[in-house]
Amino acid sequence: MDTATKKEPRRLPRFSLTLPVRVKSLADEINGWDEITRLNDISAFGAGFNLKHKVRCGRLLHLTLPLPRQMRCYDYTESQYRIWGLVRSCISRENAPADKVNSIGVAFIGKNPPDSYFGDPNTLYEISETKNDKLWKVVEASIDSEGNIMQKDLRRHSRFLIPTNVLVEKLDVNGNITASEPTVTENISLSGAAIFSMLDAEAGDFVRVKSDQYDVSIISVVRAKRIGPDNIPRLHVEFVDRFFPLEGIE
Repeated sequence: MDTATKKEPRRLPRFSLTLPVRVKSLADEINGWDEITRLNDISAFGAGFNLKHKVRCGRLLHLTLPLPRQMRCYDYTESQYRIWGLVRSCISRENAPADKVNSIGVAFIGKNPPDSYFGDPNTLYEISETKNDKLWKVVEASIDSEGNIMQKDLRRHSRFLIPTNVLVEKLDVNGNITASEPTVTENISLSGAAIFSMLDAEAGDFVRVKSDQYDVSIISVVRAKRIGPDNIPRLHVEFVDRFFPLEGIE
């Protein structure tokens, strides 16, 4: 496989494939739950689907599905593709059917979970970087005194002062778009961006960031809102279900 072929999957958009998927979660070494649902969308590196179970961000889920061969990173000849996913977003949908009340977004981490998972399936994880096969690498999350994941500085990845054209869509608790705005980034990295925005959004709100130039759509969470020295407000967002494809930018 040549270099160009290896790089291409990072630029693949998510596809609206309503494939059946079995989702399994462990509460301990013996107990847990599994649920059959259908995908909302999927790429080689993450997926979205609805569950009746509410799942905490940072938990690992095991997925089994008949994923097309061209979207796999391994097990190309198997009838079922088995992969672990890290929960990056869980949005409750108040008026949804009982079996679709939670909209889940996961980032694929590979064929096997970290060794620490089998010692305690309730361990929470966070993304650290991509592995050589372009799936996500995870580390145990740092937890505060209230049991919440401590947010790390998004500047762990290099920021590029690039005015990238994006469309920002604000999402409500049901995942519906309540407002949208075409705008540009002030700066951007693999894991987040500062975006000029007049949207009525505050820290903790979910938005979707879209870029036609990079053919990408990313669920994101607002981490901060500030007014710059030019009196223009910025939203500082963290990309929660995939990195922004910045290959080739110097």
